[in-house]
Amino acid sequence: MSVTPTFFAHNSGKATVGPTAARVWVVLPAFNEAENLPPLLDGIASILATGGRAYTVVVVDDGSSDATSSVVKDHAGRLPLQLIVHERNRGLARAIETGLRVVLQGAGADDVVVTMDADNTHSPRLLPRMVAALQGGADVVIASRFAPGGAEEGVPPLRRILSRGIGLLMHLRFGLRGVRDYSSGYRAYRARLLQAAAGRYGARLIEAHGFAVMAELLVKLRAFHPRIVEVPLSLRYDLKQGGSKMRVWQTVREYLGLLASRTPSSGS
Repeated sequence: MSVTPTFFAHNSGKATVGPTAARVWVVLPAFNEAENLPPLLDGIASILATGGRAYTVVVVDDGSSDATSSVVKDHAGRLPLQLIVHERNRGLARAIETGLRVVLQGAGADDVVVTMDADNTHSPRLLPRMVAALQGGADVVIASRFAPGGAEEGVPPLRRILSRGIGLLMHLRFGLRGVRDYSSGYRAYRARLLQAAAGRYGARLIEAHGFAVMAELLVKLRAFHPRIVEVPLSLRYDLKQGGSKMRVWQTVREYLGLLASRTPSSGS
């Protein structure tokens, strides 16, 4: 799948590093996040620019009906941004797929690829720790609510129950070492690992349609025997403006389908 960004801006003045340094790519799937994006983008810029690391933030506007795209363009002079627009809402999985495939077209093997929720519930302050964990030998780093020291604030009870139930069932079914939080959207990957997975699975890298996409990616990466570690995440759902986009029962059905599926194989 080839996707052309509709807008690109790069302010290189705050992130100058040596030519061999790895770049951090941050993928933000966004649907009606005009209120939540400004503090998140400002936080990412503050954290990554302070560290002197080259980085690019890729926002996928998944058919928003608010000013999401305008907010991204307004931030173009403050940090390196790339905006991709879906003309209609296609769901979280397609937004993640678009963002990853665009990033992998430009990323070097040693680069870092981060996914975050665009609703300001994920703190950018974790980014240096996650990148450091990759540099220390991890292949995937998960910001986990369930790691020692992790927490959830403002999460509705049904969402809490769903997350824990999914985690238990996924552990029983797939037993990925080092994973407690299968559904967290806040992760860091070695670019070479995602490139290898994209080469192996092709168009089948992401087959989910909604929120099960994060668990599906972990299951498919299992074929490469990655070293996965978790860092504690304090999920700040109380900072989120606007309602949840998750359709609970549709998400449950999707996870059940993943649990019942055969171990993923390479694409044909």
